[in-house]
Amino acid sequence: MAAPAGELPGRLAIMQRHAGYPGFRAVVTGPEAPAGPVGFAYGFHSAAGQWWHDVVYATLAAERGATTTSWWLGDCFEVAEVHVHPRHQGRGAGRAMMGRLAAGLAERTAVLSTPDGHTRARRLYRSLGFGTLLPALYFPGASSAYAIMGAVLPLPGTRSTAARSASPSRR
Repeated sequence: MAAPAGELPGRLAIMQRHAGYPGFRAVVTGPEAPAGPVGFAYGFHSAAGQWWHDVVYATLAAERGATTTSWWLGDCFEVAEVHVHPRHQGRGAGRAMMGRLAAGLAERTAVLSTPDGHTRARRLYRSLGFGTLLPALYFPGASSAYAIMGAVLPLPGTRSTAARSASPSRR
């Protein structure tokens, strides 16, 4: 993640809290030894009372209305973190982790935030069926904008046993 050392205790506390949320799942891609993992991703069932969910819900409802917001966030899997070591980016590790993370999810949608702009990550998410729900959200305390993206599950290339209803329009 390349987070500054001073942020690591706070990041660890957030990740420990996330691990206790319903539907938590995580994936790691190797090789794990001796070089360490190439990347990791995790997420969970998003719900009212969770900080990210509540901030996004309020902003999306104000901009897109309650019906659209309820459809996207009412039964969703929140992709909280996706990280691939810079030397391994662009080689399929992120796509593979997203596929494994989303395989078999029971939720209707998947949602995530990513730095706003034309990034490699944003291109990956678009190729997996994610569309932009909010183009530039500034989270409280953040100095840069994030795009909020959503996809109808199952993602292309993953399996799910439940049929999904059509999504409302995305920007």
